[in-house]
Amino acid sequence: MAKKNKQKPPQDPKPSQEEEKKQVERKEEEVEDEEEEKSFDDLGLDHRLLRALIKKDVGKPFPIQRVAIPLILQGKDVVAQARTGTGKTFAYLLPLLQKLFPSDSGSKSRLAPGGFILVPSRELCQQVYKEAVSLVELCRVQLKIVQLTGGMPASDLRAALAGPPDILVTTPKCIRDCLAAGLLQPASISESLEILVLDEADLLLQFGFGDDLKALTPAIPRSCQCLLMSATSSPDVDQLKKLILHNPFVLTLSEVDVKDEVISKNVQQFWISCCASDKLLYVLALLKLELVLKKVLIFTNTIGAGFRLKLFFEKFGIRSAILNAELPQNSRLHILEEFNAGLFDYLIATDDSQTKEKEQVNRDKDMDSRKSRKGAKPKIDSEFGVVRGIDFKNVYTVINFDMPSSASGYVHRIGRTGRAYSAGASVSLVSPDEMEIFEEIKSFLGEDDICTNTIMPFSLLTKDAVESLRYRAEDVARSVTRVAVRESRAQDLRNEILNSEKLKSHFEVNPRDLDLLKHDKVLSKEPPAPHLRDVPDYLLDQKTRDASKMVKLTRAAMGDNKSSRRQGAKKRFRKSRDPLKSFSAEAPKRVGKDGVKGEGKGLDYTHKSKKQKAV
Repeated sequence: MAKKNKQKPPQDPKPSQEEEKKQVERKEEEVEDEEEEKSFDDLGLDHRLLRALIKKDVGKPFPIQRVAIPLILQGKDVVAQARTGTGKTFAYLLPLLQKLFPSDSGSKSRLAPGGFILVPSRELCQQVYKEAVSLVELCRVQLKIVQLTGGMPASDLRAALAGPPDILVTTPKCIRDCLAAGLLQPASISESLEILVLDEADLLLQFGFGDDLKALTPAIPRSCQCLLMSATSSPDVDQLKKLILHNPFVLTLSEVDVKDEVISKNVQQFWISCCASDKLLYVLALLKLELVLKKVLIFTNTIGAGFRLKLFFEKFGIRSAILNAELPQNSRLHILEEFNAGLFDYLIATDDSQTKEKEQVNRDKDMDSRKSRKGAKPKIDSEFGVVRGIDFKNVYTVINFDMPSSASGYVHRIGRTGRAYSAGASVSLVSPDEMEIFEEIKSFLGEDDICTNTIMPFSLLTKDAVESLRYRAEDVARSVTRVAVRESRAQDLRNEILNSEKLKSHFEVNPRDLDLLKHDKVLSKEPPAPHLRDVPDYLLDQKTRDASKMVKLTRAAMGDNKSSRRQGAKKRFRKSRDPLKSFSAEAPKRVGKDGVKGEGKGLDYTHKSKKQKAV
């Protein structure tokens, strides 16, 4: 018995369930720390790409990049789902470029591009193209990258595809047009295509590109590596997986699979309950009382609502710009560049995917052809998409003036802020008619007591502060009539078409002059009343004053992100003027000894005039 008693103490007692959980959590934290310490050097990237990343000041890879890049370099089909702003573009772009780098033995002779990147919108096409070109230039590698968009003349398409290019960035619709016109041959694609990327895959089928993708599917070879990038999970993504991919490797990142990570933890979500007629009043209170951080992106569901909001803002001295599907492509791209550069703080974007205007235009083509040109509706670009993966820079606040029609639409809108793990906020104005979709959004986000994605009431805006602005807001809202909206809409479209077409060649030669082209010009015929520009102090209660001060302190702590491009635009414009056009035979005015200004025709004449004055 004594021996048995001596042997028992050395035996370790079994750990309790709580201790086991703690041990597992410690191991997971250690694994996470090891993964976070990984750099791009550990992912197997080419030294030329590493050098380019250093020059672009890109630090450690994001989680989606740490997992996806090694798999893609191994040649596996990958389905990656991660919320917007987490680095999905570089996750597929870096290994794609590396796999298509020309080898020492010489580049392969291809009859078609070796890589296709298919995106759902023109704007995203331009964004991906710029990123790819900048990387190739920094790598100092000869890779031809071309972007194609719908509406390009056949001659331009043929010239772009001559060669052919190594990488093609385009939309599915444009691919189908090229196949129908014989500019791309299915047999050539089958022999040359190595990598196919479907970016924002959850939106490709949602916005009507299903038939275009089916037209390309027969030409995709079995040996082609397919990559599918998505922000949300949906039946459309599953349909694409079955249509194109072969035994894909589906990424199961913790931040992707958990519902409360669909929207970044750094984004605070708020909502305000108000009737539809009071939405102008509430959005005015948010901006005029400075209760939200700039820059602000405001979403509407219709183009008319966007122009009404802009005219309403102008009456109170708030400058804003508009982005919608009616504008020419060059104007849209330049508006995005100016907004990202900080040249204006408020951008009103029409999420045309939430409207039926596009469908009405397609249905009424026959009716429109019978009407006169004066009464015809402007053509809406089917490849426009402001919420489809566009990388807005330094957007701190997203305001849903109109609620989206789906939960996925809400996720994509809110994804325009809080990108790359930066801070952000969203405010949704919810009317009684929109409560049903609002409840769907909350259930999709999985709201509960612990969830980080709870949409909270916006407490900084008090009823007293709103009511203090009601008389002014309602009085101005009555002056913004349908006729005024229609006239301003036509005027803005005429101006943007002029800027887009007639000045396109000028801007190609003089890119600095773009700084002088403003998209936040006033459309109202009458100037805003001076008393509406500022809110008197007697209208503000103490809580609103404290909230406004808090927002200002937060903005000061974040720093001023305003660009100095427009401030020095005129000076640079003067310096860069053509010397032949600004040449003058007359010498500049000179000041004599007695302080009197005199004009001279040249050095000799000036010298004589001085002698005459001296005498």
